[in-house]
Amino acid sequence: MIKKKVVAMLLAGGQGSRLKTLTKNIAKPAVPFGGKYRIIDFPLSNATNSGISDIGVLTQYKPALLNTHIGIGSVWDYDRNIGGLRILQPFTSEDGGRWYTGTANAIFENIDFLEKIDAEYVLILSGDHIYKMDYNELLKEHEAKGSDVTISVMEVPWEDAPRFGIINVDEDMKIVEFEEKPENPKSNMASMGIYMFNWKKLKHYLIEDAANKESSHDFGKDILPKMLKDGNKMYTWSFEGYWKDVGTVKSFWQANMDLLDDANTLNLYDKSWRIYTRSRNLPAQYIGDTAVINNSLVNEGCSIRGEINNSIIFSEVRIEEGAVVNNAVIMSNCLIKKDAVLNNCVILEGITVEEGETIGELDGEDIYLVSNEGILKE
Repeated sequence: MIKKKVVAMLLAGGQGSRLKTLTKNIAKPAVPFGGKYRIIDFPLSNATNSGISDIGVLTQYKPALLNTHIGIGSVWDYDRNIGGLRILQPFTSEDGGRWYTGTANAIFENIDFLEKIDAEYVLILSGDHIYKMDYNELLKEHEAKGSDVTISVMEVPWEDAPRFGIINVDEDMKIVEFEEKPENPKSNMASMGIYMFNWKKLKHYLIEDAANKESSHDFGKDILPKMLKDGNKMYTWSFEGYWKDVGTVKSFWQANMDLLDDANTLNLYDKSWRIYTRSRNLPAQYIGDTAVINNSLVNEGCSIRGEINNSIIFSEVRIEEGAVVNNAVIMSNCLIKKDAVLNNCVILEGITVEEGETIGELDGEDIYLVSNEGILKE
């Protein structure tokens, strides 16, 4: 079974600077998403649903809220006597305190944790992607090919390929070349940043990479190209479901809007593959007799008296009579006062939109990010 063979290492220390004020005070994996979740809930829930019993969560950038959200992992059934979840932050050693300097370095600094678990395989995950994946399928492909590392990939639109790490393969899906954000890509097969390693092989390369002062200590830039150069068996596994790396404000807004599309394959109502999150134990939503709601998600504790169209409304949001909300993501504890109009917006937590105020253009292509620092147009 996977839980006896695999330990997952979830990289959750990213800043996500392109998300602007969304990540000014919190790490990117802690950003709220979909009306009630945080981004990190998706890989954590995937690990739980896949039967992985040991998982390390590596945090770094402004981790306080993220650590509070994760706690001891009880939401994802990781509060166990044997196995379970461990938060792994940068620490002080005999050489002094230090930050993780790259994705590979983050794993290297926690070799002792991995040695203690002594699993056969190490699954490297990112804490800032939105998707549903059964990691057992990745493991099956890894074992079937006798691979040293298997990389999860998916086809992206050709026009988007230059934004990704591109992997070129032979007819057996064996990796023959890496292209890091190529101007003229040879394929549209993009790495998802999800890797299944043989632990003994990975340990060797982590130690070797740590001793290389010229390395950036990154999996995509250093570890994987070196393994390929050395002739290791490296294969891909193709993923065909929904996957989104919400790297910009516009892509974050779009990923939320995707949840309102009937054709979207990220089914949050699938009882066989639940996405778990910390509950706030709030009262039911209140929908007033003046409210109009079309194609929207409205979370607990909300009081709605205005009009909502094609929007995601987080918990404890008040929308007063006469207010109109179109194509918006409104985070928790916001107040939208009477006759305000919101179009194509992301409203951060705790914001008050004043009476009669208009933000955004209904027919425009720009997205408006509203925070205590003002309004940014993307």
